[in-house]
Amino acid sequence: MVLLSREFIAVPDHKKHQIVFKWPDVSIRKTTKAIVNADEMALFVKTGQVVQTLGPGRHRIDADEIPGLGVLIDFATGGNAYRAELYFVATREFPGFNFGGRIDDVQDPQTGLIVTLRVFGDYALRVTDPPQLITNLLGTVDVTDNDVIGSWVSDQLLKVMRTTVTTQIVRNGWPILGLSVYTPELEPVLIAQANEQLATYGVALTRMGNFDINLSPEDSAQLKTLAKDTSYSRLAGGFNQYAAGAMAIGAGEGMAQGGAAVGGAFLAAGLGAAGAVAQPTPTPAAPPPAAGFAGGPTPSGYVGPVPSGPTAAAPGGTAEDAVACAQCGTGNPAGARFCMSCGQPTAPAVVHCASCQAELVSGARFCMSCGTPTQPSPDA
Repeated sequence: MVLLSREFIAVPDHKKHQIVFKWPDVSIRKTTKAIVNADEMALFVKTGQVVQTLGPGRHRIDADEIPGLGVLIDFATGGNAYRAELYFVATREFPGFNFGGRIDDVQDPQTGLIVTLRVFGDYALRVTDPPQLITNLLGTVDVTDNDVIGSWVSDQLLKVMRTTVTTQIVRNGWPILGLSVYTPELEPVLIAQANEQLATYGVALTRMGNFDINLSPEDSAQLKTLAKDTSYSRLAGGFNQYAAGAMAIGAGEGMAQGGAAVGGAFLAAGLGAAGAVAQPTPTPAAPPPAAGFAGGPTPSGYVGPVPSGPTAAAPGGTAEDAVACAQCGTGNPAGARFCMSCGQPTAPAVVHCASCQAELVSGARFCMSCGTPTQPSPDA
């Protein structure tokens, strides 16, 4: 019988990779010797409670040497065996556990875009309190399976990361592109907060490796495109200049690919784009804090400040030739039909009859007061 022939209990060599090894027999013969390695601890468990722990060394399973075993005597065997579960818990470091998944949707502080953050990496795990591990985790997961323990710890780690990583990005204003620069700063914070979460279960993270925060391919491409457009616009002097230059480049590439049949169209586009680049770009005035900005209370969008003094002369004319806008007071060139600042129609010039000096209606060919022609006869 196994019960009578059992003399030594120890973790088999092919099970030494396990964090927790459960001895297959629940009836342990008295005076059997338990061998606990230097990086292990053995625990006797009955009805979910740890009744005795054994540290490293060779132990004789006897109530005289291990007093806690006295309550485990099985009277059905005549007092020759202890009825209990025996667990060996390894206390060394176990590396190579992977984690990864979605964290949260966050707003990039640099661009304002909403992106989805993901994390990936691996970590090393160590049991810090074997009795707590067995007592608090035994009924929740299969503690004899490393993968199950690792999956449970990874879920706890992701839970911590959803709060910690997002808080650090928002609080410090870190740009989403290039977050790897801040990995050395994030890792100790994450390990400390994760261990605080895991403390009641008797396990702790010892280190992290290959820790990476990244984006989905769609979000990454969107941010990179926006960063490129922003940089090129700054180099070109403005977005309009950058867009015109890009159009000219596209026209040239289209001519090279399309041949003579479409060359004229692409050439026209390129010339138009080049003309747009050549035009000087006026420097817009800074929008006011409230009314008058684009999309604000003023329907026409932002308008410049209204001059308080005499109306300035338009280019190529004099102050007398300028037409003042009745809406905003801006000076416009003589003959202007719409204000160049606000777009409102300008007041038509008053014309009088050369004979009776009566005011003429715009476009009238004869004075409605005396009948004198207002324009020379075609035969004159």
